[in-house]
Amino acid sequence: MAKVQPRSRRPGLLGVVDSADGPRLRIGVAEAAEGGRANRAACATLAQALGVPSSAVRLVAGSASRQKRLLVTGDPTAITARLALL
Repeated sequence: MAKVQPRSRRPGLLGVVDSADGPRLRIGVAEAAEGGRANRAACATLAQALGVPSSAVRLVAGSASRQKRLLVTGDPTAITARLALL
């Protein structure tokens, strides 16, 4: 799960925040939450941070919410190792 902050002054991965459902990756994007631009930017930002192609990250749930579920496809071991470094 991720918390996306549209129109962020500092785009990129901004750490981990606690929520009622557990920790969430915080992603800041410069784009506004209009027409799905912030969703696409969040997927691209996460893909870049994990070193996977942008086509490997897609939005599964939460398109109209700041709380999003993003699916990353690829080598689970490599993805887990990259997430641990964040």
